[in-house]
Amino acid sequence: MSRPSSLAVRTTALGLAVAGVMAVVAGLVSVRLVSTAARDVIQESLSDQADVMAAQLGDTAIAGRRVTQILAGQGVAVVRAGPNDGLVGADQRAVRAARRAGLADVTADRPLHGSAVIDGARLLVEGRVVDGRGAVALVRETETAKGTGRKLVTNVLLALGAGMLVAAVAGLLLARLLARPLRRTADVAVAMSHGRRDLRVPPEGPRELVEVGQSLNALADALQHSESRQREFLLSVSHELRTPLTAVRGFAESLADGVVTGGEVPAVGRTIEHEAGRLDRLVSDLLDLARLGADDFRLDVTEVDLTVLVAESARVWHSRCLTVEVDFRLESVPPPVVVHTDPRRLRQVVDGLAENALRATPAGAPMVLALRTTPDAAVLEVRDGGPGLSDEDYRLAFQRGVLHSRYQGVRPVGTGIGLALVHGLVTRLGGGIDAGPAPEGGARFSVTLRRSGPRH
Repeated sequence: MSRPSSLAVRTTALGLAVAGVMAVVAGLVSVRLVSTAARDVIQESLSDQADVMAAQLGDTAIAGRRVTQILAGQGVAVVRAGPNDGLVGADQRAVRAARRAGLADVTADRPLHGSAVIDGARLLVEGRVVDGRGAVALVRETETAKGTGRKLVTNVLLALGAGMLVAAVAGLLLARLLARPLRRTADVAVAMSHGRRDLRVPPEGPRELVEVGQSLNALADALQHSESRQREFLLSVSHELRTPLTAVRGFAESLADGVVTGGEVPAVGRTIEHEAGRLDRLVSDLLDLARLGADDFRLDVTEVDLTVLVAESARVWHSRCLTVEVDFRLESVPPPVVVHTDPRRLRQVVDGLAENALRATPAGAPMVLALRTTPDAAVLEVRDGGPGLSDEDYRLAFQRGVLHSRYQGVRPVGTGIGLALVHGLVTRLGGGIDAGPAPEGGARFSVTLRRSGPRH
């Protein structure tokens, strides 16, 4: 594949092409105008000479011969109209031109102002009536106009050469002015592709190039922010992974070294099982979050009665709330409330929201799992009586790792992927999810799904 030409080459070539076309067009128009003007001037001069010659020939024959000699020396031929409409002259081309131009038809009231093409050359003809001597014509080839045209063509070619030289220089200068900010922008883009995020394109050059640079700078800012959040997320996930791994390794070493024996073994085994479960859930959440955008993310959609799903979920979370002295409440509607969805993924959504709510709810405060309906949709809500979030946090709640980074060390937090995973699952299920303050004083997370069954 051939290498594309540079901006400097293209700009210079374009400048040369434009200059060449303009010079050629101007030259053609100028040659025609000058040639026409020159011919008109020669015709007018020849007309004046014809008037003078007619007067001279009318005075004396000697004067007429003298005028004829003078005109011959200037390249002007004299043709006389003889008897029987015959034409007489020393130059036969001039005689033919006079005859073709219509010298025989000249009268005192109608002089001849014409031309004729003889042997490929245009001859100008001026005819007058001479008192008592018939008619006479002056004939002159437009050689002067041709010479002027040749000179003009030469000048146009010189101007064309000078114009193309100027265009080449101007094109090179313009190309350098344009290429400098473009090359700088390209260098920044290449550096960004190698991981640099601290470089920015200065706002220089034409407006379009400034806009390109600003767009690249905005991209660099977005990448820097995104990568910063990814690093924070990976750090938090690494911390969450390390905690149960440390527990599993410590208890496993205790068992292997015989430090834990007898009746302590079942308790240690349960702890290891619990921490391994935490690891399994975390890894599963990470895998689901990574697969959400893939085409092969599987959904098994069927008709689901949400009243049944909520009741099953309530039994599990009521038991878990009892262990930490949280007041669990269920608010539901009479069955059926039917939607088309994936029951396993929807249960994963409910459990993720409930896990998040239980973590933030202190002992004695309520946690509510609610199901309500609208004419066209069913709404699942998980509310808590915890400290809640700020308005800005509600807007950013579903962005991966945001709440984790803000509240780590301030209140109990999860891995930073739970709400992001819930948002992705609800979106893939064709529903909507939003967050806001709850009547219980904490946070409210609402999932809206379009109904497909009977309406109540």
